Amino acid sequence: MQNDDANIASRNPTESGLPPDWDPRQFAFLVVDNDPAHARAMTESLERVGYRCDVATAGPDGKRMLEQNTYDVIITDLVMNDVDGMQILALAKHMLPESQVIMITGHATVTKAVEAMQLGAFNFLEKPITPARLRAIAAKAVEAVQLKQTNLELRRRLDEKFGFEGIVFVSPGMQQVIDRLKRIAPTDATVLITGESGTGKEMIARAIHQNSPRKNKRMVALNVRAVSENLVESELFGHVRGSFTDAVTDREGAFQYADGGTLFLDEVGDMPMSTQIKLLRVLEEHQITRVGDNKPIKVNVRLVSATNRPLEQMITDGQFRNDLYFRLKVVTVHLPPLRDRRDDIVPLMDHFRKQFIRRHNRGPCNFTPAVTRKFYAYSWPGNIRQLRNFVETMVVLDTDGKLDVDDLPPELTDEPSLGAPNMPESVTAPPLDGGEGTVAQGPSELIGKTMDDIERWAIEETLRMTAGNREEAAKILDIGARTLYRKLDKYRQEPS
Repeated sequence: MQNDDANIASRNPTESGLPPDWDPRQFAFLVVDNDPAHARAMTESLERVGYRCDVATAGPDGKRMLEQNTYDVIITDLVMNDVDGMQILALAKHMLPESQVIMITGHATVTKAVEAMQLGAFNFLEKPITPARLRAIAAKAVEAVQLKQTNLELRRRLDEKFGFEGIVFVSPGMQQVIDRLKRIAPTDATVLITGESGTGKEMIARAIHQNSPRKNKRMVALNVRAVSENLVESELFGHVRGSFTDAVTDREGAFQYADGGTLFLDEVGDMPMSTQIKLLRVLEEHQITRVGDNKPIKVNVRLVSATNRPLEQMITDGQFRNDLYFRLKVVTVHLPPLRDRRDDIVPLMDHFRKQFIRRHNRGPCNFTPAVTRKFYAYSWPGNIRQLRNFVETMVVLDTDGKLDVDDLPPELTDEPSLGAPNMPESVTAPPLDGGEGTVAQGPSELIGKTMDDIERWAIEETLRMTAGNREEAAKILDIGARTLYRKLDKYRQEPS
């Protein structure tokens, strides 16, 4: 360090160069320099503003400390015996990929320091070094570390939210869908997702992207139905200034904006025929031409599209191009409607309940067995989107911590009882009281069975409905949880 800056203790200890809400003590530094006096001066300068520092006065010691500890920033001399700065850099990049490395160099080794930056070093400091310069570069390195950690945290949250683990299901039908997605995602194949409105097609598209090699690039979603017909081409391919009345500037389209990543085209069945021809050409040639321009632009985009319309029937009716259809459906994924995956209803209810309690800052609240039965029996024409909206409405309006029938939306309150859906063929038995108008419904194979057999069937079916949640099943059956556990233990000991 320069002599005029040697009295580091006289400097303001708050001059870290970090944002005021950052605590320097949370960042760990390793200083590696075979000149003990220089290493000590750098360490004291950093410690004065609050950084935690370890020091190694030889390359081998620095190597050992890197292998044993975790550091955010490594400051290393370039020229050292036995283990030099380039080796420290390589080890740091291998052992601590989120860390940043600052190289210390003399005038004669600046070229070598530039080479080190090309290999991943954050920056280099040329001797002699002032404390102010050291702290400024250290602060920038810390900000880079924080940015990396923030990006990793965001990526982790995306993995949780849009990864396959974030998809709520227990039904065998959805398990087959997930198994298929796990085979599709790592490839670059074009995917067509089909299913009714509200079944979660965009969520599935995001899961495909988040589990693909393109996950670090953009995913751009465009709902074709939501775009005016005369603007679809501009939204997809972009336009140049003056190409139409409102084109006052050049504009990138979705394909160009998603370059390197994934483009999700929702409601692709609503695309105008003229645009279908141009989309087919893009898929075949991997290049776009902006509206009003003649210059082609290369793009590298994975296309995932979705529709709730019968594209094959639309081809027959002359509303959709046959050749585009086969380009879009290299791989297809069909999402079953919620009424065909009733085992997922209760887990979805619980998932959305927790989500909206957090979002709306509500107190604890739980569904009553009566509501669970209502949800399970409902036909769900709006699928998962409708269920999600119903749960949010109930959580927002709840006042007593109990999500009961009085909190139900009108659609469910007015819905007649549907009985037990998806059960085997029902039979009609004479009324127990000998009168008229009472209908007993149940699986025909239970006729003539003992009450124990019927009870066991009811328990197993209720557990299936609640996705194995024994407490919820006990509430619905109106028995104690301990009674349910005792009966299940009994069933395990009996032959099926």
